[in-house]
Amino acid sequence: MRAAIFHEAGKPLTIETVDDPRPLPGQIVIAVGGAGICGSDLHMTQYPGFAAPGLILGHEFAGTVAALGQGVAGDWQVGDRVTAVPLFPCHDCEACDAHLPQLCPNGRFAGTTLETPGAYAQYVAARADMVQRVPAGVGDIEAAMIEPLAVGHHTFSRADMRKGETVLVIGGGPIGAAVALFARAAGAGHVIVSEPAPERRERCLSLGATATIDPTKEDLLQRVVEIAGNRPQVVFECVGIGGMVQQAVNVAAIRGRVVVAGVLFEEDRLSHVAALGKEISIIYSQAYNERDFEAVIDALATNVIDAKPMHTATISLDELPATFESLRNNPSQCKVLIDPSL
Repeated sequence: MRAAIFHEAGKPLTIETVDDPRPLPGQIVIAVGGAGICGSDLHMTQYPGFAAPGLILGHEFAGTVAALGQGVAGDWQVGDRVTAVPLFPCHDCEACDAHLPQLCPNGRFAGTTLETPGAYAQYVAARADMVQRVPAGVGDIEAAMIEPLAVGHHTFSRADMRKGETVLVIGGGPIGAAVALFARAAGAGHVIVSEPAPERRERCLSLGATATIDPTKEDLLQRVVEIAGNRPQVVFECVGIGGMVQQAVNVAAIRGRVVVAGVLFEEDRLSHVAALGKEISIIYSQAYNERDFEAVIDALATNVIDAKPMHTATISLDELPATFESLRNNPSQCKVLIDPSL
């Protein structure tokens, strides 16, 4: 099969011919119909030590069943439309016992290790117990975006938002946009997105945000109160930049909830007095589990949400190396999908 291969940090991916994956016992091989480019893949390949040479990236994907491994349960058939939770948990730890595979300390994500190659290729292998059907009512483009939508759904669900509450989303990238989408669908009174890039602000409005703020030109708290008449009861931090959690705490209402989805690898500082003085709950959100995938698929199939505005381009494998590099500093794009058949 043809696949995009990582060799060295800071260097473009290369398109090469490699062996097709063979399903191990309990696995299903999927013919990739669409794979999304994720910001975490860009970060992994930018700095040495995060990605191994020879790695096939890609953990956002959907396609059709191509082959079944020994012992696969269920009535799977070659050609079935599917997606998969791209996790390989151990099923023998505290997190797995609690049905939280995303927190498994022994688990691996597809596209992060040489043993679990990803979907920047014509085929990808997944654990059969993590594969989920894509119903006829969900289009191919939306199917390929189920994974980032599941991140947004899990992040949103961690807040336990109540109808009518004011929601502030810090960061209008793919995850922030997905959070805004679910918050509006669930009945938030106001969904306000703070985002410096004008293209992202416009996209969030098309996905259900009721207002946007340019934090480089406007006072965040002042504008939120002007728009909603009150501080936000829920603040989602979807950026992963130092100081953003503190900003969320400062803006949030008394007894507000701050949900942190942005990934920051460096240490950060937080004034506990600021959070203590308002009894702020700070909640972290990591990835997703099978229930988030199920909820997203149902929301798409029943038209509870329309995620199509998140899709900004579809490219071929041959276009991937150049496009991948261009996305490092291109806020105009949201979800770029790879179609290996092109």
